[in-house]
Amino acid sequence: MAVEGAGGAKATPLPVAALTALGIVYGDLGTSPLYTLQTVVDTTGGRFTPEGALGILSLILWTLILTVSVKYCLLVMRADNHGEGGILALMSLVGANRLAGSAAFLTAAGLLGAALIYGDGVITPTISVLSALEGVNVATSSLAPYVMPAGVAILVALFAVQRYGTASIGASFGPVMLVWFLVSGALGLWGVIQHPAALAAINPAYAIHFLAHANGVGLLVLGGVFLCVTGAEALYADMGHVGRGPIRLSWYALVLPSLLLDYAGQTGLLIEHPQFKGNPFFELAPGWAIWPLVALATAATIIASQSIITGAFSMTRQAVQLGWLPGVDIRQTSDKVYGQIYVPVVNGLMMVATIGITVAFGSSARLAGAYGTAVSTTMLMTTLLLFVAMVKVWRWPLYVAVPIGAAFVAIDTGYFLANLLKIADGGWLPLTLGAAVFLVMAVWRTGAEAVRAANLAASEPAAAFLRRLGEDKVPRVPGAAIFLNRAEDNIPSLLVDYVRRIVSLHASVVVLTVLFDDTPRVEERERSAVAFVGGDIWRVSLRFGFVEIPNLPAALAQAKGLDCQANLAEAIYFAARDQVVPGRGGRMRGWRLRLFAWMFHNAAKSVDRFDLPAANVIELARQMEI
Repeated sequence: MAVEGAGGAKATPLPVAALTALGIVYGDLGTSPLYTLQTVVDTTGGRFTPEGALGILSLILWTLILTVSVKYCLLVMRADNHGEGGILALMSLVGANRLAGSAAFLTAAGLLGAALIYGDGVITPTISVLSALEGVNVATSSLAPYVMPAGVAILVALFAVQRYGTASIGASFGPVMLVWFLVSGALGLWGVIQHPAALAAINPAYAIHFLAHANGVGLLVLGGVFLCVTGAEALYADMGHVGRGPIRLSWYALVLPSLLLDYAGQTGLLIEHPQFKGNPFFELAPGWAIWPLVALATAATIIASQSIITGAFSMTRQAVQLGWLPGVDIRQTSDKVYGQIYVPVVNGLMMVATIGITVAFGSSARLAGAYGTAVSTTMLMTTLLLFVAMVKVWRWPLYVAVPIGAAFVAIDTGYFLANLLKIADGGWLPLTLGAAVFLVMAVWRTGAEAVRAANLAASEPAAAFLRRLGEDKVPRVPGAAIFLNRAEDNIPSLLVDYVRRIVSLHASVVVLTVLFDDTPRVEERERSAVAFVGGDIWRVSLRFGFVEIPNLPAALAQAKGLDCQANLAEAIYFAARDQVVPGRGGRMRGWRLRLFAWMFHNAAKSVDRFDLPAANVIELARQMEI
């Protein structure tokens, strides 16, 4: 059996694709045993009864089964947007792409979930790398002061190599994670053999009994237990790169059994040592294996961090194409793997934030309080959108959709409330970062719509424009000009202003509008729409999906029906470089206008966003009242 790649790429055998999925998708989720039970140990003060340890293990096992195996693998991944996943793709699938009208709540939910992924994304590399390096403390305490500086060095190197792409080293991610899951599963199996009583935790009665009798500690422990599923969102977000089948196969065949065994083996230690202190993951290993295990864990956490960074790049591209973030420089780093992109501004901001968090917190134990709050919120937002997809897209009857949706809302709400208890201990950090990103998205969208409205108001009907060209006897100079346009109708204000001020016009003119669909990719036969205006003036619309990087010259060359007299390969591209200023009765004021104006001014230029020949681009500066 084979899996077809994105965009009709050559089919990949399912086992090979599943191996690839291990490296791309499961880095974060697969390394959670490094810190999940350690966090629970710290929460409880290391005091366990056998029943309490079994209750905690039962919570972990059933969280993995219900949240990952059922919710994400069976349901959420079914809600693909033409093969693409991620909360922004889900938001578009259910028709929520405006912060106004009946879809405003769903749009806000999707944007908030996406924004919070950035907030938690800067914590994941820190807690993962630190928890791996802290394994050396099991062998010797003399290296403890060097753990944090070593973590900083690894993270700096990781962010520094992003500009070169990860296509070459990425080929080793799958095999490394395969070794990781086999080793961690084997360690867990050894622990289970020594303490077979841990197997009783498969009975959910232990989880229910623990929560019923844990008193005030229950929610705190639940917040620690939730760490076992951080990274589950990656199964959905990376579906477009790997495919649904390989992700499911690798989960059910390897990742889930490995995680269950590992957590069961660690729990066996807690049953045997009720006053346990330290990291139970590394305590499972024999003394001679500590150093190789630390090296393997560090490699696995670097892969987990790479997955988070790549995911942030992909989500940024989606947000830009859907109109929720300003245009940024997006560079394709591989001519074979479409998903291999590099976004310098996102890489730089994430590096500064991640390094700052690493230095400020210093250890994975201190970071545990900051980890999980944003992810639990994102998962709740995903469930709300999933319910809408059940009813609106899949047309499930309410008597089926409501019980399923209510069950997962109840589970996600429980973990959401548990993680709210972490706010004072660091949970405020990802929530604050996520709220800032959400604010930026909302301000950008509002401002961009105001600019679009101002441009439309200043445009001119085609008939009136052609009549004025004739009446004013505007001379036509040799060559071709392509005017980039933000609105589909009328002659754009940029062309109107150009003729009014220059009092001439090129012999052939193309009014070019670039549109981004709510689908990931657009078929080539549906890419362009061409209309003749008159006087060798043409209107062309080019459509792209929200994961595509537009190449306008190439797309224009393939546009059917565009029969200009001049050579478009040598055409001059005209784009507006507007400066926004407040207008009478405008929609934006104060700090919102200043923030939008700053983003608008610093957004990527057309020559960068649309792969235009720099020597053939002229940008005209104007003031735009909004």
